[in-house]
Amino acid sequence: MHRPTLAHTFAERLPDMVAEVVPTDFPNPQVAVLNEPLAAELGIETEWLRTAEGTAWLAGSSGGHATAYAGHQFGQFVPLLGDGRALLLGDIDGREIQLKGSGRTPFSRPGSDGRGAIGPMLREHLVSEFMHAVGIPTTRSLAVVATGEHVIRQQGRVPGGILVRVATSHLRVGSVQYAATQSPALVEEVIRAAGFDTPLELLNTVVDRQLGLVAQWMRIGFVHGVMNTDNTALSGETIDYGPCAFTEDFDLSAVFSSIDTAGRYAFGNQPSIIAWNLARLAEAMFPLLDLDAAREVFASIQSRWDELWARQQESGPEVPLFLPRNRMLQDALNAAEAGGDYAPYRALLAAVTDPYNPEAGPEWMTRPEESGPFTTYCGT
Repeated sequence: MHRPTLAHTFAERLPDMVAEVVPTDFPNPQVAVLNEPLAAELGIETEWLRTAEGTAWLAGSSGGHATAYAGHQFGQFVPLLGDGRALLLGDIDGREIQLKGSGRTPFSRPGSDGRGAIGPMLREHLVSEFMHAVGIPTTRSLAVVATGEHVIRQQGRVPGGILVRVATSHLRVGSVQYAATQSPALVEEVIRAAGFDTPLELLNTVVDRQLGLVAQWMRIGFVHGVMNTDNTALSGETIDYGPCAFTEDFDLSAVFSSIDTAGRYAFGNQPSIIAWNLARLAEAMFPLLDLDAAREVFASIQSRWDELWARQQESGPEVPLFLPRNRMLQDALNAAEAGGDYAPYRALLAAVTDPYNPEAGPEWMTRPEESGPFTTYCGT
């Protein structure tokens, strides 16, 4: 058994957009959930991950890098955000491994502990693996680690946790926006690092990816909850499940996130918001775009949040029997977080990762929940 060998492609290609982060020591890290099939895909030995050395590695013992990015948060531009509680360990087999909730970084905001609570990390693990199971592009979760310490959150003192996230790339619209505040040359470097030859190629591809992605969200009632430009991945993968939830009533006004007080990211606003985010991407690359081509793309982005609605209404794949329904998921998280009882969580995880199989879970898990007020929190 041995430690996986990771490359550091992001840091090597974009050295001006990373900051080195030293390891954080945790008192007693334990693997709470391990995605063994994903570990096998990545060529990482599951037996080693369950050893003390492997668990420490999952908790960030080898250190890594935090990445810089900007972003529009609820419509307001912030020129430097960056990974305030995330650590990019490196990449393997063409996929990046990043920790979420592993401690402070040079980009941490004042007052932030950089830690994660176990509940939101378990939420992201389960919902992202459900999205993968139904064929929606998404970041994935390799593991959730209980850190052995406690953090202070809305509900008081709760167990700490780390999500081990796997993505094709953690470059996002906010990455291009940050580069644009620095120099056109850095924008060009980001474009190449994202795998594109020209800004127009990147823009057209990301527009197609994101329109398709949000159309798939709408089909299953997924409400992302925090569609800031720094949470819009160039890869077209769903990223950052902090305050996400599901609406089964096709309620266009549905809002669940505690921080979305004005309903900017309500369920029915998601098509127009993704168009708005894509327009911000075009703006960030504007100096590098041919003027006529840029005008066409701007017009295309606006005329297409209609194309997205049309895509949403097309006949899609079979509707899954099992969804991470809001209250049943929260009940499972409460049992794990408050009492260390993971049985309800594991039962729900088994059902939603085999969502078309009626034998994957009990019948009651397939029943729609009553509509009504429900609030989610981002975990910070």
